[in-house]
Amino acid sequence: MIDVYFIDDETDIRIAIEQSFELEDLQARFFASAEEALLAIKESGMPRVIITDICLPGLSGENLLSSVLHQDPEVPVILITGHGDISMAVNALHNGAYDFIEKPFAIERLIDTTRRAIEKRNLTLENQSLKRSLKASQALGPRIIGSSQAIITLRDTISHIADTNADILLFGETGTGKELCARSIHEQSSRREHNFVAINCGAVPENLLESELYGHEKGSFTGADSKRVGKFEHAHGGTLFLDEIESMPMQAQIRLLRVLQERNIERIGSNQLIPIDIRVITATKVDLKQAAANSEFRQDLYYRLNVVTLDLPPLRQRKEDITALFHHFLLVAAARYGKDAASLPQADLQALISHDWPGNVRELRNCAERFVLLGTLGGLETLNGDINQATPLAEQVAEFEKIAIEQALVSSGGRIKETMEQLRVPRKTLYDKMQRYGLDKSDYKADS
Repeated sequence: MIDVYFIDDETDIRIAIEQSFELEDLQARFFASAEEALLAIKESGMPRVIITDICLPGLSGENLLSSVLHQDPEVPVILITGHGDISMAVNALHNGAYDFIEKPFAIERLIDTTRRAIEKRNLTLENQSLKRSLKASQALGPRIIGSSQAIITLRDTISHIADTNADILLFGETGTGKELCARSIHEQSSRREHNFVAINCGAVPENLLESELYGHEKGSFTGADSKRVGKFEHAHGGTLFLDEIESMPMQAQIRLLRVLQERNIERIGSNQLIPIDIRVITATKVDLKQAAANSEFRQDLYYRLNVVTLDLPPLRQRKEDITALFHHFLLVAAARYGKDAASLPQADLQALISHDWPGNVRELRNCAERFVLLGTLGGLETLNGDINQATPLAEQVAEFEKIAIEQALVSSGGRIKETMEQLRVPRKTLYDKMQRYGLDKSDYKADS
């Protein structure tokens, strides 16, 4: 986004201000008339700040102010006025102008006023962004954090299939976030007002699994002292999540296949069919196709479940997301235990990135909690020793630069101004490097 649109019909003034802004690293575009500026706004969008002379050929500065504030009431407009136009400028302040500067003016005052206006605009834009993020998180459910290509693709796929009735199979190692993904799908669907019901097929004893899934009538077996509604029936209208589906016994797989095909269930001890309207999301950490070939899983059930398959990448394949994830878990843990979320030393950040994370995101979350409680990453520090021995110098420098920017974003809570001050780099340089490394300031905000 351009910092400033500057409008003045005097060429000498535009040239002088342009040179001053360049020295101050302020990005600006310059126009001789209000009409040119309004056309640029229409084509390129609103800048952070508008500075305009009141007396212009054609549309006046006051006309421009009115038009701009009609499009965006929050944009700061600074008016430049001659001595005879002061009463007009004061009236413009009442109508929404940010400030006015009387000619002749010191360039230092213009720079200072402009910077204050930019900061005000940045705060406004950040507040608007936070409100949109909050609204989106309420509408879209659990947030899948990350800027790696694998996670971007996963989020895009979820957004395309979430509001359909297709059953979904999630494949990923332990700890990659399969239940989070399932909840995100549910919350982005029209079923979000109904129940999301999760059950781990490997955690329920085999003799109780069908009762847990389909329910039972009173007296249907020893210990059935009352009627029980099963998970399928409880999820009517919503989503049923079957985790570790590979652990389901063969006999239970036969009944599950029939239920998925017919969308009817029978409680144990009943002959009455109960229609169900549910979406089924299953998850596995094994290759079900290979399991079916080895007669360890029913082939017909595999093909019934495999309408849409989403692959969840392990953390070692998305290391660029580690810092943002750790920061998120750090804030959550700090809030849970009532402690401060301290910043990580550079060596610890390097240890996080160099670790292979066999437990994936779950292991990283536990590591963040341990850091909040004990102030240490545990055994990860020892991994920092010779990580860079075989790495080319250019890659080492880039990796260090990325870590330094991430650390500054973490400690500043994603606030760009504070990040610039910590790193002592201009705003444009910081944004260019963040774009190069795929860093998004919203991933580091406490509200996220």
